[in-house]
Amino acid sequence: MDLRWLEDVLVLLEEGNMTRAANRRNITQPAFSRRIRGFEDWLGTPVLDRKVNRVDLSPSLAANETEIRALTARIRELRGRISTYDPASTTTTIAAQHSSIYSTFPDMALQAQKDFPALKFRVRAGNQRDCVSMFLRGDATMLMFYEAEGSAPLPFGDTVRRGTWGDDRLVPVVGGSMRYAVAGDGSISDDSPAIIYPEESHFGSMFHGTEKRFATRSQTTNPVYETAFSNGIKELVLKGLGVAWLPVSMTHNEIESGQLVSLSGCYGSLPLNIVLYADMQDDTASALLDVWSA
Repeated sequence: MDLRWLEDVLVLLEEGNMTRAANRRNITQPAFSRRIRGFEDWLGTPVLDRKVNRVDLSPSLAANETEIRALTARIRELRGRISTYDPASTTTTIAAQHSSIYSTFPDMALQAQKDFPALKFRVRAGNQRDCVSMFLRGDATMLMFYEAEGSAPLPFGDTVRRGTWGDDRLVPVVGGSMRYAVAGDGSISDDSPAIIYPEESHFGSMFHGTEKRFATRSQTTNPVYETAFSNGIKELVLKGLGVAWLPVSMTHNEIESGQLVSLSGCYGSLPLNIVLYADMQDDTASALLDVWSA
């Protein structure tokens, strides 16, 4: 199978039109059509419904788009591993939550270098659900994300071991012009704009059932942005666009410099653990867990 066929199919799904898809792939429409037919021949079933005046995409393509993207990424990754193979070094793949990569992984990598100087890392970012899926599929031998303090470990079974890198906290912060609206007791007006996490997101679910001000729709009167991307939230807060809850590890430099003001003295904080799960059948992952959770 030609990897270009999968890439063609993904572009076709994005564009929904043969002509536009061919233009994006920088080939003529007849050549693009031939490549799609090549994919159909390999697959053994049509993916296009060719009618007199139009061509419709098979619903099976859209239904399997996520898997096609995952397969394409894995093939590219395999090709890269083979082409850059070095028997003197090992590459460990870690599936990690975006925020933990930004705030925690650099220090972890520095510590690992002391014990494993030839070790290389491949870090695959995603939300918690995607990271767990990658780990279960075997696309990563280690998993890292935030857990609310006191929450139950994930039930992976005997071949997976859990460790803790350290502690963190979610705290409410403001930046930009909103810094000057903070009262002497560390509070801010109840109608201040807030940037919140979706309820179904990992951090959003941690606030479910709490009464943390500005953390959820029920605890704020003016939610102006809603996103699960904590790095993006930080940039919005720095611009003074709202109050938001962010990990201390992600914001401590800006809090110390005065770019951000923590409101935790008034509104409290939410304790977190930075947890690691390792596939104990992988010697490198097992050894790293021992180093990182010591």
